[in-house]
Amino acid sequence: MFDTKKKSIKKRTRCRACSGASLNKFLDLGNSPLANSFLSSESEFANEAFFPLAVYFCNECSLVQLTDVVDPDVLFSNYLYVTGTSDTILSHNREYADAVIDLMKLGSRDLVLEVASNNGNLLSCFKEKGIRTLGVEPAKNIAEIANRAGIETIVAFFNSTTASQISDIHGKAQAIVANNVLAHVDDPMDFLSGCKSLIDDEGLVVIEVPYLEEFVEFIEFDTVYHEHLCYFSITSLMRLFESVGLSIVRVDRVAVHGGSIRVYAGKIDKYPDHSLDAVAFFRREQELGLNSPETFVSFANKVGVLRERLRALLISLKDQGKTIAGYGAPAKGNTLLNYCSIGSEILDFVVDKNPLKVGLYTPGTHLHVKPVSAVFESQPDYLLILAWNFADEIMEQLVEYRSIGGRFIIPVPEPRIIEV
Repeated sequence: MFDTKKKSIKKRTRCRACSGASLNKFLDLGNSPLANSFLSSESEFANEAFFPLAVYFCNECSLVQLTDVVDPDVLFSNYLYVTGTSDTILSHNREYADAVIDLMKLGSRDLVLEVASNNGNLLSCFKEKGIRTLGVEPAKNIAEIANRAGIETIVAFFNSTTASQISDIHGKAQAIVANNVLAHVDDPMDFLSGCKSLIDDEGLVVIEVPYLEEFVEFIEFDTVYHEHLCYFSITSLMRLFESVGLSIVRVDRVAVHGGSIRVYAGKIDKYPDHSLDAVAFFRREQELGLNSPETFVSFANKVGVLRERLRALLISLKDQGKTIAGYGAPAKGNTLLNYCSIGSEILDFVVDKNPLKVGLYTPGTHLHVKPVSAVFESQPDYLLILAWNFADEIMEQLVEYRSIGGRFIIPVPEPRIIEV
């Protein structure tokens, strides 16, 4: 573990998108451990580090964001999340690559660069179609997996300086793909400036992020953790893109991760105005109140109610002598477990398909992570689906568990039991 006294965290006082100082805190999840900092043994429990986890709304550009920023070297240099452990994500990545290839009519001479490329799963979908690929990934252990799989990957944090170095060696990219990474970046202006400098004049920057509308509508508070510094609407993205000379040329809604948007942006010299669909998104967001601080105060109140209802449901089941385990050990699950104070007194264990997590302990709540086979060995009465964004896939895969009486609990947006 690391010492919090070694300046592992800093506090922002201004918005990272517009530099405005009018930031209103609307949700405080208390002190929380880092959601992906799993522990390897019980000896580490006593010295575990916790950091403030609170969410703010910018009155000037409507960006929802954290102001407590943990050193990215602490967060990402050694990482346990890998893409492609879910059938849903595998299918999503194939569709993602096809959409970009078809839109841009990419061929074998074209270069697609992915920022935060993880184990190269998405890039492999481009490579299978004959497209040249290059990954940039800060986690050395994950980048090694990608390189071994034949996906050339540079170990680095992406920024404007890195972009210049890449351009000198590899030339311009036709497409830069940034899948679920912009939300992790403390300086999104510099990040996007780097993207802009690295694409050719006809190129596009393709950003996919969880969408603020679903975040609010479905009370997805557990997607808040220290890695996720920003929670985007089209309203805030327009302001951000404009600041670096990019325009939105297309917006796709995608169902993954509880509801996301895929935004295609090009240089403002070629695309002087945002696309009509982007403008339509902007207008809808005004109607929904996503530019209003009152919306987020209401959201925070709903989070508190959800917490009490979930705890009441689980405690009632335990009082009846029922056994409960958790399915999935995602970062969002660790936010939920810690904020709702759900530990070993309620859950016997959690399971996960990611072999990098099996055998470890969840941050903060110290639940032992077991392989999925433990579900069938122990046959708990209920499984709390912490990876609720893959609930349908999980329940389909566990049809045998269901057939002998196992039941599922989905925690958001309303805690509920799925009957057999």
